[in-house]
Order: sequence, then structure tokens, then C-alpha cells
Amino acid sequence: MNDFWVLKLLDRLQGGFRRAGVDYKMLRSILQVKLTMDGRRTPTVLGTQKGSQGSEGSPLRVQWIYLLLGLMLILFVVPGSNYMLNMSVLFAVVMFMITTTLISDFSSVMLDLRDKNILFSKPVDRRTLNMAKSLHVLIYLVTLTLTFTGPSLLVALFKQGVLFFLVYAVEILLMDCFILVITALLYLLILRVFDGEKLKDIINYVQIILSVGIAVGYQLVPRLFDMTDLTGSFQPAWWQYVIAPVWFAAPFEVLAGGGRGVDFNVLAALSVIIPLVLLLAYIKLMPLFERSLQKLAEQGAAGKDKSRYPGLLSELFCRNKSEAMFFRFTWSMMRNERDFKLKVYPTVGLSLILPFIFIFNQVWTSGPSLNTESKAYLFIYLCALLLLTVVQMLRYSSSYKGAWVYKTIPLAGTAPVYRGMLKAVLLRLMLPLFVLESAVFLWLFGARILPDLAAVMLALPLYSVICLRVLPQALPFSEKYEAAKQKDFSVSGFVLLFILMGLAGLHYIVSLFPSGIYIYLVILAAANVWAWRAAFSHEGSRPGQIPTLGA
Repeated sequence: MNDFWVLKLLDRLQGGFRRAGVDYKMLRSILQVKLTMDGRRTPTVLGTQKGSQGSEGSPLRVQWIYLLLGLMLILFVVPGSNYMLNMSVLFAVVMFMITTTLISDFSSVMLDLRDKNILFSKPVDRRTLNMAKSLHVLIYLVTLTLTFTGPSLLVALFKQGVLFFLVYAVEILLMDCFILVITALLYLLILRVFDGEKLKDIINYVQIILSVGIAVGYQLVPRLFDMTDLTGSFQPAWWQYVIAPVWFAAPFEVLAGGGRGVDFNVLAALSVIIPLVLLLAYIKLMPLFERSLQKLAEQGAAGKDKSRYPGLLSELFCRNKSEAMFFRFTWSMMRNERDFKLKVYPTVGLSLILPFIFIFNQVWTSGPSLNTESKAYLFIYLCALLLLTVVQMLRYSSSYKGAWVYKTIPLAGTAPVYRGMLKAVLLRLMLPLFVLESAVFLWLFGARILPDLAAVMLALPLYSVICLRVLPQALPFSEKYEAAKQKDFSVSGFVLLFILMGLAGLHYIVSLFPSGIYIYLVILAAANVWAWRAAFSHEGSRPGQIPTLGA
């Protein structure tokens, strides 16, 4: 078994672990096994994933992508002044990337109960096991963070000097501890309040909220500065004390930028004190966290949808019983498939806020108020990014082995399957999101945009069919997640993004003519009728064969 370099580093700190009540020898053995097994796990975020079932992957396989993305951070460490602005933005970007990775790839590790069946039959205490879990996650977070910040660290060493480099490295480690502990304590809070299946759903929703909150925070950080001054001046305010990227930027201003004043010193102190205090609190709460994890093993009433809405909607919108059956099936799977929700629902939140982020940026750069006569309402097309993700992910499931049922259903073809699937997506996910955003856009721009919103509503079903035809196709929930191919999305995804931009651009052009939007409504209605007929005109392959649409 491999003797990893990080284990040799931990050997030098084993005295500290023993003083904390951890069995270091057992801790080292558990970590060695976990790190070895990680070579067989496929990552979620930016993963290079193989199509074959026997392929192996590791979170470290994506390091080259983080390395390339990290090149942009060099722009923030080259300037020799205004450290508060540059480093606040830098740490906002880094925290966004690392927290997204933690939520997507490592929550399942933090909340995993499977190893207890083996380890609890051995003389392993709970504190040691929990410490092993935390270190396991922290090792990869630090590795990915150093990969992401590596180029900027090297440039900082030669451009800004040794002091800047050391402060940067220490702040990165403190930031990783902060992210890990905050996430773990948040899960502990939820674990103390809720039970079983309900808890698992809430964890999904918390992950969604975290993703959305980080995206919003990423937009707010640059607004902490008065950008009318080309040098960017920091204006202290009480609410900046709760913005973590500002904490981690303050030490650079104090130690390298010559910043003086109570605000800089307090913010710099927070960047050290808060992560360390949280880390100590987490170590103390480890036994409680471990006991609370047992609730995840409790079985609830999940998996049984008692609502009558799917049945009523299927009768209303589906043309035959086969289509209605797959409408209800897709609706139920989207409700109960936890892995699907974990991978797709964050996109729901991002699709909700992206249009408003673009509007907010436009207001910020152009003037103090929103121009209600502008065409900014066309940013609502960004909500259709949800369709791109959902249609891509509907082919995958953690229960993919149940796809044998497609071979037993007496269907003439796959057309009812895909029609029912798309209609369930549109009614369960897309329609509520669009209605909510439309209400806000009506409040912002007035009733004059009602015809435009109607046009967008007609464009969404058309775009869903386009997504289905362009993306690689398979029967819904028939493949395991590890079979997802990043290269499948790289080309098709960009094509679909350009098509979405084309729909928005066409909408903009027709809105320049007095009655253009009404003519466009008629064209969209006709295009929907044609597209939904043409896309499913060929019954396709028999279930159980290679599932391609319109073959």
C-alpha cells in the first residue's frame, strides 16, 4: 500500500493528535486506506470521467484544470498596492471554487456511514474516525487549493517577496480550515434538529443555498470598494466584518501594504482567530457529530409521492397512457433521486439569480437606477440554463440497474418516454422558476413586457427539445453517474449556449419593430408544434437497445 507524502508530514505532528485524544497509529492506517481508495473514485466537479464502467478516477485528475484556472489569479498579486481590493477579490474567487468542490465532491465523504460497519467492529474510537474523515477531506482541499493558487504563489514569491508569499500560504491554509469547519458545523446543526430522510433532503437544500450564496457573495465583494477612484479605496463598514474574503485580505494590507488603523488590525486578527476557534470547537464537537450522523441511517417515508398533482398534470398534458406513465415516473425520480437533486438543484438556484446578477452589474456600471425602458429583461433567457443541465443529467441515476424495466414494458418505441420526460421537467422545474422570475421582472419593468415574457415561455419548450436532440441521448435514469463524459458536454454544451444566445438575440431584433413581438409569438407557437412532432416522429429504438432518439 502506498506511503503517501502527506502521511509522512502528519507523522511529524503525531504528538498533537495524541494530546487531542486521537489514536494516531489507527488514524494513519485509516487515512492510508482512504487515500488509496480515492484513486478509484470519480469526481463530480470538473471531472475527467470515462465512459467505461471499469474506469478509475481521482479528484486529483482535475488538478490540471484548476492549474489553468489559477493563472488568472496572477493578475491580483502582481500590483504592488491596494492589497485590500486585489486580495479580497482573489480570496472570493478561491473560496467560490474550493467551497463548490467541497459541496459537490466531499459532502458524501463527510456524511458517509458505510465504513462504520467495518471499523466499529474493530477497536476504533469515534474521535479517531471523525478526525480521519476531516483530515481526509482537508488533505484534498489543501491539495486542490495549492494547485489552484500555485501559479499566483510562485509569482508572489518573486514579485512581492518572501513576506507576502508566507502570508499568502498561511492564509490559504486558514481559509481551507474555515471552509471545512463551517460546512461541518452547519451539517451538525441540521443533524441536531432533523431526522432520517428529511435530514438528507435538507442537506441537499443547504448545499443549494450555499452554492447560490457563494455566487451572490462573489458579486458583492468588488462592491466593497469605491470604484470611482481608479486606485479603489476601502471604506470600512460594520457589515464588512462578516465578509470572510475581506478578513483574509486584511493581513496583506497590514504587513505588506502599510495599512494602519483599527479596522485593518481587527479584520486581520479575524482571519486567524475565527478559523482556529472554529477548528477547536469542531474537535470538541466531534463525538456529538459522530452520534448525530447515526440519524442518516434512519429510514423515513421518502420515496412515496402522495401528491395527486403528477397524476392530474399527466392527464392534462400527456397524449396517451404511456407518455403519462413516464411523466409520473420522471416526476417521482426527480423528487426522490438524491444524487440527481444534488447535481441539478444548485443549477436551479443559479438559474434563478443569474438574470438578476447581470441586471445588477448593468445598473452598477451604467447608473444609480435601473432603466425600465431598456431591453435588460431579456436576461431572463438565462433561466433556460437549467434545461441544459437537467436534460444532460436525466440519463443518470444511482439506481441505474433498474433500467432493465425498459425491456419489459410493451412499448412501440421510445418517443413516449422522451415526451413524458421533457414535459415533467418543464412543469416540475422550469415552470415554477420561470413564473417566479417573471413576477420579479414584471415588478422591475412593468406590464409592458408581458408579450415578451409570453415569448420566452414559448421559447423554453422549444429549447428543451433542442437540448434533447443536441445532447447525447439515453433512456432516463438508465446510466450510472460515473459514466458521465465531460467531453460529451464540452462541445454540445457550447453549441446549446450559442443557440440560447441566438434565441435571445432574435427576440431582441423582433422587439425593435412595433408589432414584431406578436408576430414572433405566432412563429414560436408554430415552431413548438413542428418541433415536438418532428423530434418524436420516429419511434426510435426498442427499449433495451441502444437508446438513441429518432434512430
